[in-house]
Amino acid sequence: METPGDFQQAGAGEWSDGPLVVGVPWEFDGRLVRAAAGLAAIMGVHLICAFVDPASYLTEWEPAGVLDGTSLDPAPNVEAEYPASQLLSCLEGILGPPGGAWSFRVLNGEVAHALDRLAQSADAAALIVGGQRPGRIAQMGRLLEGSVSVSLTRLQGRPVLVVPHAGQ
Repeated sequence: METPGDFQQAGAGEWSDGPLVVGVPWEFDGRLVRAAAGLAAIMGVHLICAFVDPASYLTEWEPAGVLDGTSLDPAPNVEAEYPASQLLSCLEGILGPPGGAWSFRVLNGEVAHALDRLAQSADAAALIVGGQRPGRIAQMGRLLEGSVSVSLTRLQGRPVLVVPHAGQ
């Protein structure tokens, strides 16, 4: 049997001291947020809860340095803010009010790319996402759009933690 090594040296220079980024879908499993918050507390880092708005896109053809999110609906729509405000309310029910320990961001564009951009800009230590949802509708979505966790592992070199849904 091997004896435990010196873990202080094992990860030297590999981990950022930055925050953890958790991708939170509209209908999320509370285990995802609790696991992310627990890991952030253990690591002593800030937690960024990120929601990628499915009703918007990122206008990436704008000049360099300008990344505006624009709604797919040409008219301003108060209802478009519903998912984000509802999600924030649910997160506050689990984590308490946002502040020093955690924050909430609404992103635009394709989910994996939006989370990757946020992780890069925040110099995140790791990304946390939920595992594959069960059911045929979720399976069809994965066939059409692909898996967010797989896409993230291909886009960037940060660790990606996948938290399985309850019952899996």
